[in-house]
Amino acid sequence: MHADYVRTARAKGLPESTVVLRHAARNGMMPVITLLGGTLPALIGGSVVVEFIFNLRGMGLLVLEAIQNRDYNIVMGETLVVAVLTLVGILLSDLAYAILDPRISYK
Repeated sequence: MHADYVRTARAKGLPESTVVLRHAARNGMMPVITLLGGTLPALIGGSVVVEFIFNLRGMGLLVLEAIQNRDYNIVMGETLVVAVLTLVGILLSDLAYAILDPRISYK
């Protein structure tokens, strides 16, 4: 909030809400988007813990049992799902970069 571009926006006489939302929040969202793009596949990994603790049936326990039973088709299918989720998360974060920062363009 004390960066030069925020002070310049305030000096122009912009309302405080515009300064916070358009200038400060936009630049502050870039690292958050970077982290969120990679956490999409981690949701599946975290589901194993939640499913195990609360005794729920889901993809996490399915994969855990498939590894124990050496059911390679299920393990490869889950690996494919995690890989696709990783690619989708990275694609969404790249698209969000282009929306938040007009200097970034994909031609």
